[in-house]
Amino acid sequence: MPLAIYLLGLGIFAQGTSEFMLSGLLPDIAADLGVSIPDAGLLISAFAIGMVIGAPALAVATLRVPRRTALVAFQLVFVAGHVVGALAPGYGVLFASRVVSALAYAGFWAVAVATAVSLAPPGAKGKVLSVVGTGLTLATVVGVPAGTVLSQHAGWRTAFWGVAGLTVLSALSLLAVLPAGRATGTELPSVRREVAGLARPALWVSYLVTVLTFGAAVVTFSYLAPLLTEVSGLPAAWVPAVLSLYGVGGLAGMTLGGRFADAAPLRTLFLGVGALTLASALLALTAGSLGVTVVLVFVLGLTGYVVNPVAQSRVFPLAPDAPTLVPAVNTSAFNVGIMLTPMLGGLAIDAGFGFASVAWVGAGTGVLALAATAWAAALQRRAARGPAADAGATGSSADAGATGSSADAGATGSSVPHARTAASRASVPRAAVSPAVAPRTVTSRTVVPPARPAATAAPSTGSTASASSAVSTPSGVSPVASAPSVPSEPACHQVC
Repeated sequence: MPLAIYLLGLGIFAQGTSEFMLSGLLPDIAADLGVSIPDAGLLISAFAIGMVIGAPALAVATLRVPRRTALVAFQLVFVAGHVVGALAPGYGVLFASRVVSALAYAGFWAVAVATAVSLAPPGAKGKVLSVVGTGLTLATVVGVPAGTVLSQHAGWRTAFWGVAGLTVLSALSLLAVLPAGRATGTELPSVRREVAGLARPALWVSYLVTVLTFGAAVVTFSYLAPLLTEVSGLPAAWVPAVLSLYGVGGLAGMTLGGRFADAAPLRTLFLGVGALTLASALLALTAGSLGVTVVLVFVLGLTGYVVNPVAQSRVFPLAPDAPTLVPAVNTSAFNVGIMLTPMLGGLAIDAGFGFASVAWVGAGTGVLALAATAWAAALQRRAARGPAADAGATGSSADAGATGSSADAGATGSSVPHARTAASRASVPRAAVSPAVAPRTVTSRTVVPPARPAATAAPSTGSTASASSAVSTPSGVSPVASAPSVPSEPACHQVC
């Protein structure tokens, strides 16, 4: 595994700590700036909105910028945002700094994922992305508690300075390890090609899977602290330890998911989301039991993050023409899930259903995620059957000639404009059957010998009719486009 992969994970760890640590800093920020805790909580929403907007916008804006330059530039903007935030004299300045920091973090995340995939060994995209994503999981395990401790002992501004310093170290390490400029022989990226590459229904179904799976995972975690204290009866002093247990489960899930993301992506999604849905429903039913709740918190972390490598890696083969914009939009999809489901959980609480109701929101979202995964699987099966169905449908298919079946064995009738040339196929070109002669009824499996080309074939002029000169054909068979002689297979694969 290249060292740069781990350093990209370090960058995600530093910036991801800032994304999540505000949940532990809200009381201190509210008291220091003279605002209410709900108003301070809007700083979290501001960060999420910046992530949704910034990922695709900045990915397009920096598409032709070398990736090392873009990554370091995003980190420097992120550092500047945190310096301004640490020195903010009031709420408005801090709010603006959070939006700017989120935009920079979104751009970094999108380019980091694309860079990691480009550095991945063959067949290891899922594993590489799990290493990068582990930085975010470690942020919940280590970074968030560390930020809370700094805030409690030295003020919330110290936590901002700490994140800024760690991000500077990450930027320097990437500057030293990643190559400058573009790799030799690579094609210059095109915004039009990247945008056109997104026009695939299966890709947007995969984005829907990302929104629902991560939404199902994050909704219960968003209200876990009050659920533990108000419903399960956990002393407040033990809440950080249980939250860290969630992070440990997430780390284990990320590692496990990375091992199976490439070999069995859809199966990993089905099993992970199914287990997450079941764990959420069990938590909703047993939230009053502290022991069971603590165990389920670990399970929620495990099942919520085991699908993360699949959700990130599966989008790349669906749109190979958009290697930068595809992960950028996927980053936005993750953050749409982060915004929507906690909002639904808050509505359930405001409606009087209690803190345990957020687990039911998670279970319901998990059911929708399973349905979206089934939809994605159906589209994948249909795409896999497509070429085979086209090859065996009729003798008039141009692809049927590649199978060595009757279309390859004896073309009859007029020449076909769909016959492929050597410029469009790696294999030797073959004549195809004219659709005008199908269907035919044959009672025995007889192989018709292929047409024999003359010693010298006339060059193609763009019309198949003019390319039929000097071809010797069996009696009763019309001349077809001249092509090099190809051995015919011994048996017909379809009824001729």
